[in-house]
Amino acid sequence: MAALLSILSSLLVGIVLVFAPWTPLWDSNWLLQAWPSLRGLLLSSFTRGAVTGLGLVNVLLALHDAWARLVAPERRL
Repeated sequence: MAALLSILSSLLVGIVLVFAPWTPLWDSNWLLQAWPSLRGLLLSSFTRGAVTGLGLVNVLLALHDAWARLVAPERRL
């Protein structure tokens, strides 16, 4: 059960990281109004792409972990 929760949470975090940088919520983050230079960095395409890449890595690792726990034990027999 713990493995399933770990896989599910990793998959959900990865999906959020893939899509969050490209939503209007990312552009209108009121927490960054105090730091305009940091805001400029976080709104750059490079940072958005890096966060999306981390999300894709997280999704791939979750899928690999699910495959290793569900399919791989059957293949060892």
